[in-house]
Amino acid sequence: MIINKKNIEDLSKNFSESGGIKGRSLWYDARTRFLKNKAAVTSLIILSIILLFAFLGPLFAQWSNEEIDWTILGDISTLGMPSFNTGHFFGTDELGRDLYSRVIQGTKISLMVGVVGALIAVFVGTLYGAIAGYFGGRIDTIMMRIVDILMSIPYMFVLILLLVIFGRSIFMLFVGIGLISWLDMSRIVRGQTLSIKKKEFIEAAVATGVGNFTIILRHIIPNLLGVVAVYATLLVPGMILTESFISFLGLGIQEPNTSWGALISEGAKTMRYGTLWQLLFPLFFFVVSLFSLFFIGDGLRDALDPKDR
Repeated sequence: MIINKKNIEDLSKNFSESGGIKGRSLWYDARTRFLKNKAAVTSLIILSIILLFAFLGPLFAQWSNEEIDWTILGDISTLGMPSFNTGHFFGTDELGRDLYSRVIQGTKISLMVGVVGALIAVFVGTLYGAIAGYFGGRIDTIMMRIVDILMSIPYMFVLILLLVIFGRSIFMLFVGIGLISWLDMSRIVRGQTLSIKKKEFIEAAVATGVGNFTIILRHIIPNLLGVVAVYATLLVPGMILTESFISFLGLGIQEPNTSWGALISEGAKTMRYGTLWQLLFPLFFFVVSLFSLFFIGDGLRDALDPKDR
């Protein structure tokens, strides 16, 4: 075959019509790898169903979470058993309040505490760690020593102390959980930043006179999104566990609001009377949600792991 201008043009035309060679982005490979993880995909579906239950469940509720059904308080043997005839799909608690509506409210609050607390930890920890890792030197040393000192303070003790001093409220849970749990995130981000700041594109940005904080916000943090997303997903179940433990001790959410931990605590107290549904329903949502979040986090970690690419 003789190579000439006409042949080259024909080859270029055929190459263009066939679509050429299509590159695949790292996010495309990560998504493909995540979808092949059956446990992670199944967990994502289950968690989506729980979220739909939390936001669409009130449409089917026949009782509010604060309303007391006085008609079922007389018979101790069948006290608040699950029944579709009475509209108590999950039964009632010892005070005659609809457990279905209370589980919905507890699901919303527990997930909200987990997500908002993780977002606070991600925002503070990512910014703090990126600044420490980028500037390095004495600034890095001072900032990391502050983190080490804060990590030496018992986490649960600080949280309980904040709730006792400033009162029990959702806001204090957000502040206490979020502003303490950013410490691990800052150390992870700082380590990643130390390696990223040596890349060529960072050196090019410095050479062209781009400001330090502009480099951190536009070049370093966007390249940390994979690690941050994975750790944030694993932070959420930890936040939910912490909130549930605090509420189980009676220091968390105040009545008439509730959460999974508070509901489980109430259910554990009434087990002696045979009213297991008060414990089993909130415990089921609690356990399933935690396992789903852990599997999703593991799936994201495997999908975004550079060693697997």
